[in-house]
Amino acid sequence: MDDTAQILKKYLNEKGKINCLDAFKLARELHIKPMEIAKLTKKHSIKIDNCELGVFGKNDFGDARDDIYEKLSTKANTENQILCGVAWEVAQEFSLKKVGATTKKSDLEVIHCQLGCFRTRIHHGSKS
Repeated sequence: MDDTAQILKKYLNEKGKINCLDAFKLARELHIKPMEIAKLTKKHSIKIDNCELGVFGKNDFGDARDDIYEKLSTKANTENQILCGVAWEVAQEFSLKKVGATTKKSDLEVIHCQLGCFRTRIHHGSKS
């Protein structure tokens, strides 16, 4: 097993996948850009799990918040899409979990994953 495979292995969760937040740590450890993670994990047949913004995975986020929805909405495009990186910036003010709850339970679509997992992902829901 090469060094990269050994490093990947230590980040695996109980389902044999790498959680979103751990993928960012992995990128730092491997000295690569986060955008390269999806390509790397795919090469090793490993999936990314538990998106911090609720796009995929089973993270429990709690309730959506109207104030966060309003802030995200001002940064969304005309199709109600918001860049993953922009949502993370908003999370600096509120927290990833709260922003994730709001995106997961709203009509916002998170696009352009910073890890390269997806460009667009349709998330249908209704604003709480």
